[in-house]
Amino acid sequence: MSTINQLAADFITFSKKIQAYNNATAVLYWDLRTKAPKKGMDARSEVISTLSTEAFKLSTSDQMEDFLQRLTEEQAYKQLDSVTQKLVEESKKDFDLNKKIPTDRYQEYVLVTSQAENLWEEAREKNDFSLFRPYLEKIVKMKLEFIDYWGAKPDKYDTLLDQYEPGMTVKQLDQIFTLLRDKTVPLVHAINESNRRPNISFMEKHFAKADQAAFNQLVLQKIGFDFQAGRLDTSTHPFCIHFGSTDVRLTTRYDEQDFRYALWSSIHEAGHGMYEQNVNAAYNGLLLSNGTSMGVHESQSRFWENMVGRSLPFWEHFYPAAQQAFPEQFADVALQDFYRAANLVEPSFIRTESDELTYNLHIMVRYEIEKGLINETIEVGELPQIWNEKMKEYLGVDVPSDDLGVLQDVHWSSGLMGYFPTYSLGNVYAAQFTHAMKKQLPNFDDLLRAGDFAPINQWLRENIHQFGKMKSPQELLQHVTGEKVNASYLVHYLETKYKDLYQL
Repeated sequence: MSTINQLAADFITFSKKIQAYNNATAVLYWDLRTKAPKKGMDARSEVISTLSTEAFKLSTSDQMEDFLQRLTEEQAYKQLDSVTQKLVEESKKDFDLNKKIPTDRYQEYVLVTSQAENLWEEAREKNDFSLFRPYLEKIVKMKLEFIDYWGAKPDKYDTLLDQYEPGMTVKQLDQIFTLLRDKTVPLVHAINESNRRPNISFMEKHFAKADQAAFNQLVLQKIGFDFQAGRLDTSTHPFCIHFGSTDVRLTTRYDEQDFRYALWSSIHEAGHGMYEQNVNAAYNGLLLSNGTSMGVHESQSRFWENMVGRSLPFWEHFYPAAQQAFPEQFADVALQDFYRAANLVEPSFIRTESDELTYNLHIMVRYEIEKGLINETIEVGELPQIWNEKMKEYLGVDVPSDDLGVLQDVHWSSGLMGYFPTYSLGNVYAAQFTHAMKKQLPNFDDLLRAGDFAPINQWLRENIHQFGKMKSPQELLQHVTGEKVNASYLVHYLETKYKDLYQL
């Protein structure tokens, strides 16, 4: 074995060691959010902090620096295979980002965010923002400190955004949101004024948790989530977490008085999960096994949740099974009535329970608040008031309490700032990918009617999933669709679907 090949092999072994720490941390995080007793949460948070810090130390160590310096030299880099080249590139990007943060500050950050999640959950349960406020203030302060370490871009928020959606900027996002707002708001108003609100009473009858869980399992298994390489549990806030392609954990939250929530959140998380399960297994144990960006990841969950899971052809296949599982609730409900109820457009308080038409307006509220916090034009103490004002402006709703407002999302307690816009980008990408898919699968709707999801999953695996982080978001979009990000496909999809549904 040549010196360079041996160096590359040693680098991969070292990288897998870091990923092993990250996987162990992820298992503990999953346990913290699903199974851990309340009194054990602080101790578990400390263990998570310790393991995260060890991974951080390795990823910013002198040994990592030596690997990267030697492997990025032109002659050495040319001899590497494409996977190792990409691993070097991504590792260097993380190294450059993390090396600038002192280890003790990173450890403090991990501890604060781990504790903040528990305080957020308590604050939400008690509807008391003051319990969470001190921790959010610490998180924002530390984010600003880290931005200074990294070297702020022209807009500070770009620095955070780039970590979740590489290459995306505030300038681009503002253009996308302007188009979505200009096209969405008039359509929402037209629907609200149409007096064609569907009957949803049958969705709000009693649905036993066990029956919902069984039906969700049936749907997820049929659409392609592999339960031999994953599982579905419950948590306060649904999420997907993975430890390689062979162990992917989903969670959902059940409401026994509303059929809609758990089902579509389960399908949503399964979209994330199937992405993880179908990444090339050769990348397991490496950071390349992750999706290429949060926006692309979200495109997969939104594709399955909405463009498939709320479509009429999908329910032409699954509705008989739903009627069999819930005869008292659905036996006398026509398919068209169920379909219309599944696509109710109604301004709401909760983002995760909002319809796909108003969803992006929820994201705009968070996006504008985050920009204000990071550019220091908004203070944390003002958030409840500003949140409520923006919800009134964009969605026309009066938020009655903070648990239905500023406390509803877990993200800020985890330090995820710059993350929310990727949800709307996911919708944009999903529509763009679907447009490309239907060119190659013109019988797309017939496949859904037949419950034949294999060709769809094969297309996703071959065109998107298998690459993991091997392609950047921009490269992937160009590869799949032949163009850059284009929000007009989402606008066309929404206008076509909802004008038909509401006979506008």
